[in-house]
Amino acid sequence: MKRRIGILTSGGDCPGLNAAIRGVVRAAYNLFDAEIIGIRDGYRGLIDGDYQVMEPSQFSNILTRGGTILGTSRRPFRDMRVIGDDNVDKVAEMKRNYRAMRLDCVVTLGGNGTHKTANLLAEEGMNVIGLPKTIDNDIYGTDFTFGFHTAVEIATDVIDRIHTTAASHGRCMVIELMGNKAGWLTLYSGIAGGADVILLPEIPYDIEKVAQVVETRARLKKSFSIIAVAEGAMDMRESEMRRRDRDAERTASEYNSISQRIAAQIQEMCGVETRTVVPGHIQRGGTPCAYDRLLSTQFGAHAAELIRDEVYGMAVALQGNAITHNKLSDIAGKTKGVTPDHQVVQAGRDIDISFGDR
Repeated sequence: MKRRIGILTSGGDCPGLNAAIRGVVRAAYNLFDAEIIGIRDGYRGLIDGDYQVMEPSQFSNILTRGGTILGTSRRPFRDMRVIGDDNVDKVAEMKRNYRAMRLDCVVTLGGNGTHKTANLLAEEGMNVIGLPKTIDNDIYGTDFTFGFHTAVEIATDVIDRIHTTAASHGRCMVIELMGNKAGWLTLYSGIAGGADVILLPEIPYDIEKVAQVVETRARLKKSFSIIAVAEGAMDMRESEMRRRDRDAERTASEYNSISQRIAAQIQEMCGVETRTVVPGHIQRGGTPCAYDRLLSTQFGAHAAELIRDEVYGMAVALQGNAITHNKLSDIAGKTKGVTPDHQVVQAGRDIDISFGDR
C-alpha cells in the first residue's frame, strides 16, 4: 500500500534540515511504497494548500546543503486558533488541506513552537511525527537536537578567532551568541572556545562579579578577557522582574543589545578597552557538521520506521546512545534549559570559568 507523506520545515532554519528530510525520504522509499508531498514554508503551506508532489531526484545532493529545500516560516502557536483579519480558521484549513492532499501522515521538522502545533494537529485527528530541530538544543525529551552541534562549531570558531585579536590589542571582548531562553549554545561554545566568563539566561549574573574577573586577569598580567554571553542573559535584578517589564526596559535602553550594555559597564568599571562581537545568523548558516548529518539521518530514518509501523503522535529523540521517540503530548510546550548544577556547568567552574554569579 502506497503511503503519502507530507513533510514541512517550520520556524528558524538551521544546518541539518535537508539531511533530515533526506533521511526520512530515503528510508521511506526503501522500507515501503512511498510518495512524498513537499509542503512549502512550514505551516503556512499547510494552511494555504501550497505543496508539490516531490520526485526522488529532488532529494539528491542535499545531505551537505544548509537551510531547507522546502522553505520555512514562523507561525506562532499562540496564533493558530486565532482567526485574524483574513478570516481564516487556520486549524480548519490545515485539516482540510491534509485531507485534500490525501496524506497518510505529515512529518514536521522544527523546534518548540513547531512541536506544539504538531501536537495540536495530532489532537485534531491527523497523523503526525515531529523531528527536533534547533540550534538552541532546548527541546524537552531529547539529549540533542540537530543543528546544535554545527552552531556550536561556528560559535566556537568565532571565539577562537576573537582570541587572537583580543590578545593583540589587549582588549576585553564580549561575544553575544544566540539563545534567548536557553544557554546551551553559549555554554558549550564558551567552554570549547576558552571563554573566561560565560553568561546564560538560566544563571543570573552580577556585573560586579564579571568585572572582578576582568580586573583579576589584568592584575595577573593577562592582557585580554573573553566574555561569552547568550542574547537572553539577564542580571540578578532583571531576573526578578516580569518578562514584560524587563523587555520594556531593554527596549527603552540606550543599548541595542545585552553585549553592548555589558561592554559599556566593563569599560567604565575596569578601565579596559572593550568591544562587542555579534555573529548573529552566521550561527544558523552553512553546511551541517558530520555529527549533525549523522544525527539528522538517524532521526529521519526512525521517523520512516514509525510511519511503516503506523505509530503516530510521536516526536523523535536521542536519549543516551539510542534513537527513540516520545509522545508529542508529553513534550509539547516544555523546554529544556541549562540547570545551574549541570555537569557541563560544573566542569566550567572546575576550570575557573566564571558564570557571573559567584
